[in-house]
Amino acid sequence: MKKNVGSYDAAVRFVVGCGLLVMFNHNYGSWCLLGLVPIVTATIGFCPAYRLFRFETTSCDTHEHHI
Repeated sequence: MKKNVGSYDAAVRFVVGCGLLVMFNHNYGSWCLLGLVPIVTATIGFCPAYRLFRFETTSCDTHEHHI
C-alpha cells in the first residue's frame, strides 16, 4: 500500500477520531465508534477512499516553504 495520507491530513484525522471516541465515552451513541476509522487511517497513512478517487495529500509534505 502506497501512502496517500499526508502529515497534516493525518493530524486532523487523528484529532477528529479522538474527539469522536470521547463523544462515545460520554454516551453520545455507538456511531461515535466510527472515530476508530480516521485514527487507523492516520496511523497507517493509507485511506481506501482516497485510493478509490485517486486523491492523495502526501504532496503537501514535500513542498519546501521559503521565507
